[in-house]
Amino acid sequence: MKFKDYYEALGVERGATQDEIKQAYRKQARKYHPDVSKLPDAEAHFKEINEANEVLRDPEKRAAYDQMGSNYRAGQEFQPPPGWDAGFEFRGRGDDVGGDADFDPSDFFEALFGRHARQAGGRARTSRQAGGEDHHAKVLIDLEDAYRGGTRSIALRVPTIDAQGHVTLEERRLDVNIPKGIRAGQHLRLAGQGGPGLGGGPAGDLFLEIEFNPHPRFRVDGRDVYLDLPLAPWEAALGATVDVPTPDGALQLTVPAQSSAGRKLRLKGKGIPGQPPGDLYAVLTIALPPADTPSARDAYAAMAKAFDGFNPRR
Repeated sequence: MKFKDYYEALGVERGATQDEIKQAYRKQARKYHPDVSKLPDAEAHFKEINEANEVLRDPEKRAAYDQMGSNYRAGQEFQPPPGWDAGFEFRGRGDDVGGDADFDPSDFFEALFGRHARQAGGRARTSRQAGGEDHHAKVLIDLEDAYRGGTRSIALRVPTIDAQGHVTLEERRLDVNIPKGIRAGQHLRLAGQGGPGLGGGPAGDLFLEIEFNPHPRFRVDGRDVYLDLPLAPWEAALGATVDVPTPDGALQLTVPAQSSAGRKLRLKGKGIPGQPPGDLYAVLTIALPPADTPSARDAYAAMAKAFDGFNPRR
């Protein structure tokens, strides 16, 4: 997938005000609208500028795009970095299905914002006194938080438009109770922490979508947790009892004799807590000691002699 430079598509600088974005879009739309333009590539151009405007006119999408997009150039191979949009507060619940049926987003747009991200608002304000919009944000927590739970301080970035028409970010912090056993993709509802109400109406709610920070040791699949467990060759061949790290502390694991690399050993119920809890899987790998001393090389030579005829590629 190729990176799209939405500023380049509209012909504006990255520091353009929201009014300049609006004016540039109107100018481009008049030029390339398929109903009036005679240019052979008008329809493709119009689709590009329509998508660019969809992102840049919205302070929330623009702020998130700006943070991620400053490291890429148009046409560069691209995949959204994990958690690229974490910490940004958006209008809508995050699972709203809305948008214009005529809007045909590119794969790039969908990879960033999802197919139904077009102006997905929360509760509509239809009277002088109305409830505020719901907001949502993706937040990253540590895997260990899912095992133990607890209160965490979460920083959210809230896009606003300053007096000059530029998009700026304000930060707010919330103390959030992380329930034990929470999974990636689940939502926490914070009542009254969304958009302000109208005419004294109640504030909307804030929905936090949970994702895990990348972990140097563990991988997560639903409630199951995986780790690679290195063994010495003799531990794998003869069997052993070894210490295994888990997000909730070390455990002992019995490795059966004649184990090979890639074998999965299950620690039942030691995954993310729940009803039922997940499992933890130790995926065996074989770590070879270095042959960096004469005695070590002699040991490898003796092993080669003892296993004469063994062909690992057979």
